[in-house]
Amino acid sequence: HVQLVESGGGSVQAGGSMRLSCAGSGFRSTTTYCLGWFRQAAGEEREAIAISTFDGRSDIADSVKGRFTLTHDRAKKILYLQMNMLKPEDTAMYYCAADPWYGGTCQHNEYMYWGQGTQVTVS
Repeated sequence: HVQLVESGGGSVQAGGSMRLSCAGSGFRSTTTYCLGWFRQAAGEEREAIAISTFDGRSDIADSVKGRFTLTHDRAKKILYLQMNMLKPEDTAMYYCAADPWYGGTCQHNEYMYWGQGTQVTVS
């Protein structure tokens, strides 16, 4: 089955940059997947911040648009989230997720596979 492992979190000062990586394995070659980065701050709902859709587009949440960039190295099966101009409100646990796509939108939170998460703290 699909396994996702995030890395790259840590602490950074406001205005700084950080890149998160998500290494995936176990994908079926005959299945298309939605891929995404989500985050959840303490006491808050989980939110989708960057989604790689079934047709290769990137949907970026308004809260991070212009600061965060999603890239997908398909050969290495790694999903990257480049985060620039970080703000204290970006502090959260960041999760990588994948969901088999059978039609419809990738914009939802009910993804089937999740990584363990990586903490990002901006001070």
